[in-house]
Amino acid sequence: MVNKNFLILSLTLLFFLICGAVFAYISQKNEKNTIVLGTSLPLSGINSDLGSDIVIGANTYFSHINARGGVQNKKIQLIQYDDKYEPENTLQNTLKLIQKDEAFALFGFVGTPTVKKIMPLIAYTQIPFIAPYTGASFLRSSEHENIVNFRSSYAQEMDALVEYLHVQKKITKFAIFYQNDDYGEEGYVALAQALAKRNLQLSSEGTYKRNTLSIRHAVHEIETTKPEVIILVGAYKPTARFIEKVKSSFSYQPLFAPISFVNANALMHELKDNGENILFSQIIPACDDFYSKESGEYRKLLAFYYPHAKPSLVSFESYLAAKTVVHALQNIHGSITRDKFLFHLKNLNGNTLDSIPLAYRNSQMLNQVYLSQYVQGKFETIQKYEY
Repeated sequence: MVNKNFLILSLTLLFFLICGAVFAYISQKNEKNTIVLGTSLPLSGINSDLGSDIVIGANTYFSHINARGGVQNKKIQLIQYDDKYEPENTLQNTLKLIQKDEAFALFGFVGTPTVKKIMPLIAYTQIPFIAPYTGASFLRSSEHENIVNFRSSYAQEMDALVEYLHVQKKITKFAIFYQNDDYGEEGYVALAQALAKRNLQLSSEGTYKRNTLSIRHAVHEIETTKPEVIILVGAYKPTARFIEKVKSSFSYQPLFAPISFVNANALMHELKDNGENILFSQIIPACDDFYSKESGEYRKLLAFYYPHAKPSLVSFESYLAAKTVVHALQNIHGSITRDKFLFHLKNLNGNTLDSIPLAYRNSQMLNQVYLSQYVQGKFETIQKYEY
């Protein structure tokens, strides 16, 4: 006769073994085999080249890593939605990425007004918000621990431009052409502060409406004061039209100084490669540098995964930002969590990107500004500033 206690114990153990097996099966089934990143950016409209280049740059590196097994045998998937550079679309896309797609993190969002629209949602959900393509000051606050910027700030870009133009070029008359929204306001305030720091003032200003090419009024407003340089805080198409109009209507030729968001490669395409009298501000070195390890790797992988895409500063920046994301994920031991990811991203080795130094402070990883000119189809750095 079977011992009653032994039978009860055996049945109990069998029950727990079955429950454990079922739980393990469900957990394994539910565990994602991908690390989902989400982005909302302009893939149509007058800023479409910017959005496309960001996707291409990021996916170039993610594809490279996925082809080698991913991270902890998980593939990285970048889900992208088109917001046409309109804030309301960005909000709807972000909700979809968080609720429907269950994104692990958000990456590479484009624009100041679009990102500002979703700030309450980012703050509420605490989802990692990584490498937005904007230098806005409100993203560089220590209170937002889930936000990690890759690029240098607009304040740093403006400071570098004014320092170079005033100290080295002896320019004192500054004007600004800017987009009439949060992006333009960020640029305007940053320029005003950089000028005030050197006891200078704006000579004139002109604005245009976002997602339009209405630049004529701005040209007229600025022309009357005859500035020596015009700082450009816009998108590439209206900025190109503005430069063309100024060159054809002014009685003299001022300098033009676009900040990095303008998208230098797209601007040069619009201007048919005429970079005369243009000083570019960038937050990474040009990808034309064949002596740079990062540049060489980027160009090689871009040609492999996107053979019809041309190298650009925007896609190179996105590629580099994607590389920091991957390195942070690879540094995680054990299960991949958002907290671990943010910790490792903020504490990456300063030499992770070889000759492009990383130093996480003020909620951003890069703290350099490169001023360049466009000569014979290439961007040539003429001055670098460290912050």
